[in-house]
Amino acid sequence: LQTRWKVPPEKVEKAMDQIEKYIMTRQYKYVFCPETTDDEKKDLAVQKRIRALHWVTPQMLCVPVNEEIPEVSDMVVKAITDIIEMDSKRVPRDKLACITKCSKHIFNAIKITKNEPASADDFLPTLIYIVLKGNPPRLQSNIQYITRFCNPSRLMTGEDGYYFTNLCCAVAFIEKLDAQSLNLSQEDFDRFMTGQTSPKKQESDSFSPDVCLGVKQMYKNLDLLSQLNERQERIVNEAKKLEEDLIDWTDGITKEVQDIVEKYPLDIKPKNQALAAIDSENVENDKLPPPLQPQVYAG
Repeated sequence: LQTRWKVPPEKVEKAMDQIEKYIMTRQYKYVFCPETTDDEKKDLAVQKRIRALHWVTPQMLCVPVNEEIPEVSDMVVKAITDIIEMDSKRVPRDKLACITKCSKHIFNAIKITKNEPASADDFLPTLIYIVLKGNPPRLQSNIQYITRFCNPSRLMTGEDGYYFTNLCCAVAFIEKLDAQSLNLSQEDFDRFMTGQTSPKKQESDSFSPDVCLGVKQMYKNLDLLSQLNERQERIVNEAKKLEEDLIDWTDGITKEVQDIVEKYPLDIKPKNQALAAIDSENVENDKLPPPLQPQVYAG
């Protein structure tokens, strides 16, 4: 188009977008997450990782977003919706557009919270939080699909490329996130990851008066569930210890009985021979006089 018909670059760009849309829509089921790659395995690993990090709070990530403000909460919901909607698109450009819309909602949420334009330092932590909260389906497959088939010029320049690069950074951060990244001790991080406990929620007194009762009750219920979970863990551990003690006690009694039997073996003697009756005919052996015979006397 550029060399033969001397078409202007902007028209070439539009033509390429249409060609991309036609080809990728027809070939989507063959080239998205193909069996020859490990995209599906990476998807499952990222999804499992994000589920394990469900306890991460905005404060831990230094996210400058106040979800108690209705407008900000609405922007957060829209950002999560956009990043999840990315999986339903077939054209790489459309998937990229979902990332861009999500990012713009994030910038608006930060701007409303801080009453000033958002910076790049504020954007990335908030994007990480949105990804953790939304857990988009087939995230790695979508990123790889865009990387492989999107118009390279779109990824290398412009706001689309900038937002896509930040999404890749956010996923990489989540995969390598550790205790130090959240300013936590390793012990607390391990307990949170295994579900033994969760970060302490805000008490009802710390809420602003504008927060609805439903949100306050939700946090109370979360605290109660956390306490119940800890109690259940203690009961299970104590039950296992009791079971081990009973097994040890049974083994100890069995060993003591075996030691006594070995030390004092039981000697079973044969049954004694029965004594003969006094009036039997075995007089010689019994050394008894013969029995008296009845005698008849004449009167």
